[in-house]
Amino acid sequence: MLENWLSRPHVAQWWSPTPTAADLEEEYGPAIAGIGPTQCFIALADGVEIGFTQSYVAAECHQDGWWLDEHDPGVVGIDQFLADGDRLGQGLGTAMVSSFVKQLFEKLGVTRIQTDPDPSNGRAIRCYEKAGFRAVRKLTTLDGAALLMYCDRPGLR
Repeated sequence: MLENWLSRPHVAQWWSPTPTAADLEEEYGPAIAGIGPTQCFIALADGVEIGFTQSYVAAECHQDGWWLDEHDPGVVGIDQFLADGDRLGQGLGTAMVSSFVKQLFEKLGVTRIQTDPDPSNGRAIRCYEKAGFRAVRKLTTLDGAALLMYCDRPGLR
């Protein structure tokens, strides 16, 4: 299912190159088994699979070359997408991100949630802003240009 979703044009545009089944097993197998800093989820709406979300402890990603300046164990990074392109622009992505952020902040110790969309992905940036994120700075990641965005735990900012 994830391989199919990632090959859809509205997803592949931002999550490229499209991984093979073997790539997905290598990248997400440990997370599915509960090993490592990443956790993966299938988002549901009314019992229907609508998208993919993942979270990771940013400070635990240094070995992979990510977030080398982040040392706060309470900073959690997120990535996600909606499975169906015909559901874009209806507020479903904002609802999914908002719900995911709320669940993450229910965990003790989570101080901030970050995400890093492509700076040209206006739809994603607007979605994150509606879900409470603010743009911090543009940077270059291992995947290319990104806009680092933060959502701080309510009451900490």
